[in-house]
Amino acid sequence: MTPVPATSTLPLLSLLIWLPIIGGFLTLAFGNGRANPARWFATGVAALTLLLTVPLFTGLDLATPAMQFVENHAWIPAFDIRYHLGADGISVALIGLTTLTSLLVLIGAWNVDKRVSQYYAAFLILEGLMVGVFASLDAMLFYVFFECMLIPMFIIIGVWGGPRRVYASIKFFLYTFLGSLFMLVALIYLFMKGGSWQLADMYALPLTATEQMWIFFGFLIAFAVKVPMFPVHTWLPDAHVEAPTAGSVVLAAIMLKIGGYGFLRFILPIVPDAGAEWAWLVVAASLVAIVYVGLVALAQDDMKKLVAYSSVSHMGFVTLGVFIAFALVRDHGNLDGARLGLQGAMVQMISHGFISGAMFTCIGVLYDRMHTRRISDYGGVATPMRWFALFYVLFAMANSGLPGTSGFVGEFMVIMASFQQHPLVAFFAALTLIIGAGYTLWLVKRVLWGPVANDNVASLKDIDGREWTVLGVFAIGTLLVGVWPKPLTDLMEPSIANLAMQIAASKL
Repeated sequence: MTPVPATSTLPLLSLLIWLPIIGGFLTLAFGNGRANPARWFATGVAALTLLLTVPLFTGLDLATPAMQFVENHAWIPAFDIRYHLGADGISVALIGLTTLTSLLVLIGAWNVDKRVSQYYAAFLILEGLMVGVFASLDAMLFYVFFECMLIPMFIIIGVWGGPRRVYASIKFFLYTFLGSLFMLVALIYLFMKGGSWQLADMYALPLTATEQMWIFFGFLIAFAVKVPMFPVHTWLPDAHVEAPTAGSVVLAAIMLKIGGYGFLRFILPIVPDAGAEWAWLVVAASLVAIVYVGLVALAQDDMKKLVAYSSVSHMGFVTLGVFIAFALVRDHGNLDGARLGLQGAMVQMISHGFISGAMFTCIGVLYDRMHTRRISDYGGVATPMRWFALFYVLFAMANSGLPGTSGFVGEFMVIMASFQQHPLVAFFAALTLIIGAGYTLWLVKRVLWGPVANDNVASLKDIDGREWTVLGVFAIGTLLVGVWPKPLTDLMEPSIANLAMQIAASKL
C-alpha cells in the first residue's frame, strides 16, 4: 500500500476554501444593477467548487484513517499558529455535502430580487468558511473559521429575513458566539499546557480527570449550541422562521452538522475519560430532544417552525450515537457497537442534510407562490401541483424514517447500537419513528390532501425546471443513501474505527 503523502501536490482544500470566498467578493463588484450576471457568475463559482470536490472522493485512500491532502504552513509564528489543513473520510463527506448544498441553494435562489449580488456573495463566502471548519487541523484556525461563518449568516438573516429578522439574527449570533467563547477558553488552556495548537498534539496531551472535566464542558457548551441540543435549542426555530429559504437550507443542512463534527474532532479524542463519565448527561439530553421536541413539533402551525423543531429531534440521534459509543466501549468493551453508533451518527448527519434541505426548499416553493407559511392557509395543494406533491411526500416519508430512504438508515444504526446494551435507551429513541410520522404526515395531510382550500391554492402553478433540478438532486441523495449506504459508510469507516479506538484508550 502506498503511504499517504505528508503534503498534497495540489492545494485542493485551499482551493475549496478560497475559491468561493474570493468569488463571493468578486460577486459584490457586479453591484445592484447587474443582477443576472451576478447570479450566473456566483452559480458558476459554486459549480466549479463542487467539481473540485470530486478529487477528494476519488483520491482519498480508504485503507488509512490518516489525514490526507495535507497543507501545513506557518501563519502566526509567535504563537505557533499554523495554516494546517487536512481531510479524512468524515471531513470529505461533510465537505461534499457543503459544496453540493451551496450550489443547490444558489440555483434555488434565482428569483431573489433584493440586493442580488450581496445575497449570492454572502452564500459563497459562507460556503468557503464552512469548508474551512471541516478541513482545519489547527485548533485556532478551526476557531477562526468557526466564528467567521457566523457573520455571513447573521447578515443573511438580518437583511433578507422576515419581519422579526433583526431579533432572530441577534439571538442566533449571541447564542452561538457566547457558546463558542467556552471553547476558546478550553483551547487556550490546552495550548498553555501542551504548547501546540495542532489537533494531533492535543489528542496526545495527557490530562487529569479534573482538567478533562472542565475542558469537556467548555467544548460541550459550544457544540451543543451549534447542534443545537436541548435546552439550548431555542434560537433555531426563530432563526429558521425569519431566514430566507436558502438561509434555512444552509443552516439546517450544513451549519448544524458543525456541532456534531466538533464532538467527533474534539471531545472524543481530547477528553475521552470525561466523555465517558458524562456521556449519560448527553444521552439524556438527546432523548429529551428526540421525544419532547418531537412532541413540540406537533403543536406548530408554521411549516418552517415545525421542520425546525423536527431538525432538533433528528439531530438528537447524532449526539445519541456519538455518546452511546462511550458507554458501549468503556462499560461493556463493545468496540463494534461503538463503531455502529458513531457510523450511524455520521450517516444521520449526511441524511439530515439532504432531507432538511429538501423540506425547507419545499416550504420555500410554497412561500414564493402564496407568501404564507401557515399550515391553515393551505389544503389540496396536490391538485394544482402534482409534481411538487410527489417530491413533498417523498421527503416527508424520509423525514418520518421510512425504510428505503436515508432517514431510516442512520436512525436505525443508532437504535441498533443502543439496543445492544441499553434497550430502554433504544426504546425511547425509537419513539421518533412514531412521533416523527405523526407531525410529518399531519403536515402533509393538511397541506397537500383534501379539497382545494381557497382560490389562492387553486391558482398555484407547479414547479418549474429550476425547482425540479434542486428537488431532484435532493431526492437522488435521499434515495441513494437509503437504498445503498455502503459507499458512504466505506468512505468514513477507517476514521470511525480510529475514533472508537481513541475513546477506548484512557488518558488517566
